[in-house]
Amino acid sequence: MALTLPSDSRQTNSPAPERAGAPSTSTARGPLSDRILHVILREPTGDDALDGTTDLAARATVAVEASTDIARDDDIQLALFLLYGLHYGSLADAHDGWEWHPHLIAARRVLEAAFEAQLRRDVPMPELPEPTAAAVAEALFTLTSAESDGPSLSRFVAAKATREQLEEFLIHRSIYTLKEADPHSWAIPRLTGRPKAALVEIQADEYGGGRPDRMHAAIFAGTMRGAGLDDTYGAYLDFVPAVTLASLNQMSMFGLNRRLRGAIAGHLAAFEMTSSIPNGLYARGFRRNGFDDDVCYYFDEHVEADAVHEQIAGRDLAGALAEDDPTLLADIVFGAAACLTVDGWASDVIVEAWMAGESALRMPRATTAGIGA
Repeated sequence: MALTLPSDSRQTNSPAPERAGAPSTSTARGPLSDRILHVILREPTGDDALDGTTDLAARATVAVEASTDIARDDDIQLALFLLYGLHYGSLADAHDGWEWHPHLIAARRVLEAAFEAQLRRDVPMPELPEPTAAAVAEALFTLTSAESDGPSLSRFVAAKATREQLEEFLIHRSIYTLKEADPHSWAIPRLTGRPKAALVEIQADEYGGGRPDRMHAAIFAGTMRGAGLDDTYGAYLDFVPAVTLASLNQMSMFGLNRRLRGAIAGHLAAFEMTSSIPNGLYARGFRRNGFDDDVCYYFDEHVEADAVHEQIAGRDLAGALAEDDPTLLADIVFGAAACLTVDGWASDVIVEAWMAGESALRMPRATTAGIGA
């Protein structure tokens, strides 16, 4: 079963290059995502049995029980991506009537519970700081400055990545970055006072300060076009592995659940704190491969912007939230640690494939010929 993604979802008015054979659909990766696709492509009739929704939660339970690794399970992560996509409006053929359908929400809750349980089990947690803005900010800066045990994606891009690998890098990043800032924006109505003001300040920059052409998602779309790639949201959905989807799904889960508002605040803090230096390295790798300033603009912009955002996110968002409500401290730190862990998993998949001389995409690189060519 396949789902057409939005034809009008590109981030600018500039046309994308024509791509013979470019994927315009999302294809199921297992029985659960197949059933969800069959459901959401149809208009609800009001008859749950006829619509095929009555057993969705049971099917989700079966998928969870059969999985050995939720974060790397293609069927589960695509199912979550599709269910979250109903809230973002990023699924062109999905009927709006499905967004709050109780059986779809029930299935989503089954998947979320399993995904969250894995994260809480597998994400290493540091010692909690005192619930003060200064102490939390310091702890987060310490956490995000720790060296990873594995190879660095940003350093690989800067020093070794080929043009073909840079295209793959953009394909992976497109799943979140063409929708940049949206998952964290769900937290705005869930916060109050200092944390809310800090989040709005950060998000205003992410959305271009009122200028559509300066929206970070729009700038990234320009980077993709400059690299010869399709900037339509979801054009490369079939090509990215489950763990790439898990990175976005984690943000969506944290942002859409009010009880996890501490986690989404911590996630954003870690996200901003680990952005400035890597983006400088990404820009170096793209320039080393002959790309011009227009293509590198997205990375250059984040070197400067995120150096400011990390201070606001660490102290005024995450730190102030812990100070205002100490009961959220553990989730703030968990969200930050989960950001580093899951993004690390996703980066490791890419670097390990490249170091082995292989593609980091689910399908052979030849399959994308004509898309990024």
